[in-house]
Amino acid sequence: MENLEKQKEHRGLIVEPIENKTTKIPTDSYLVAAFVSMGASLTLKLIGKKNTALFIGQWAAPFLLLVIYNKLNKSIKNNNQP
Repeated sequence: MENLEKQKEHRGLIVEPIENKTTKIPTDSYLVAAFVSMGASLTLKLIGKKNTALFIGQWAAPFLLLVIYNKLNKSIKNNNQP
């Protein structure tokens, strides 16, 4: 039981500053980054740079996951405030 409380405290020391910084970034920024990576990937594919296009195209999914993460953090923080 005591171990679980220490893990929660340790997680708070690591995660809390990250969450504070990421919630300040507008969600639209992540969406724009996702669409830019898809557009850049398409452009690179059309000019024949297939490997680079695949590399850049794979960035879209993490950016979209950051949108979800950001939205969840913001809604949790808003619900926890009095």
